[in-house]
Amino acid sequence: MFYHMEQMTSESSLSGKICIVTGAGRGIGRATALKLASAGAHMICVSKNESSCASTAKEIRESGHGAEHIAVDASDGKLVAAVCESILSKHGGVDILINNAGIVRDNLMLRMSDEEWNEVINTNLSSCFHWTKGLLRAMVKKRNGRIVNLSSVVGCTGNFGQANYAAAKAGVIGFTKSVAREVATRGITVNVVAPGFIQTDMTNTLGKDIIEKIKETIPMKQLGEVEDVASVIKFLCSDEAKYVTGQVIHVNGGMYM
Repeated sequence: MFYHMEQMTSESSLSGKICIVTGAGRGIGRATALKLASAGAHMICVSKNESSCASTAKEIRESGHGAEHIAVDASDGKLVAAVCESILSKHGGVDILINNAGIVRDNLMLRMSDEEWNEVINTNLSSCFHWTKGLLRAMVKKRNGRIVNLSSVVGCTGNFGQANYAAAKAGVIGFTKSVAREVATRGITVNVVAPGFIQTDMTNTLGKDIIEKIKETIPMKQLGEVEDVASVIKFLCSDEAKYVTGQVIHVNGGMYM
C-alpha cells in the first residue's frame, strides 16, 4: 500500500507530458528516460542506434509506462526536422526536450583531423540547435515547455586532448543561455546540466589506475552515478523548477565550483 501511494505521487509530477530524450540508448540518456517515465511522462527515446533506443523504450513499457523509439542521427538537420514534424503531427506537441546525444573523438590539437572536429561539433552542439529549432515553435504556441541541454564540466574547464569536445560543450552553455532569454516570456525554461565524471560505458573503458587518479581530483573522491544526473534533469523538467532558466547546474562531486 505504501509503495503504491509513493509510486502514484512520483508519477503525478510529469503525468501526461510528452518527452524526447536524445542519446537515450545508454548511460545518462537511458537513466533519464527511465527516470522521467517513472514520473509519468510518455517517452520518445531517440538514438542513432535503433537497437539501443528500442531496448530503453521496451524497458519503460515493461515497467507499465508509455514509450516509443526513433532511430535518427541527431546531427543530421534535415532528418531531425522531418522527425520533429512527424512527432508533432502524432502527439500535437512536445512538453520536454532533453538534448543528451554526444560522442567523443579525443586527440591532441596538433593531430586532430577535420573529421574528428566536425563529428563532435555536429553531434554534441549542432544537434541541440536542430532539435530545439524543430520543436520550439510548438512550445511557444502552447506557452509551456522544458528544455534541458547536457554539457560537461569540460565545457567550463577544458581538458587535455579534448579541444573539440570542450568547444562543443562550452557552446551548449552559450546556446542555452541565449535561447532561454528569447523564450523566457513564453513559459519555456531552458537549462544546462553539466556532469563531471560519471560511471558510464565510457568511463568503464578506463583502467583502474586512471580512475583512481580521476577520483583524486574530485573533492568527494568518487565518480557519480547516472541517476545523480537524471534526478537533476527530472527536477528541471518539473513544475517546481518553473522559475529556473538559463542556468548551468553542475553535477560533479565538487570538481568544479
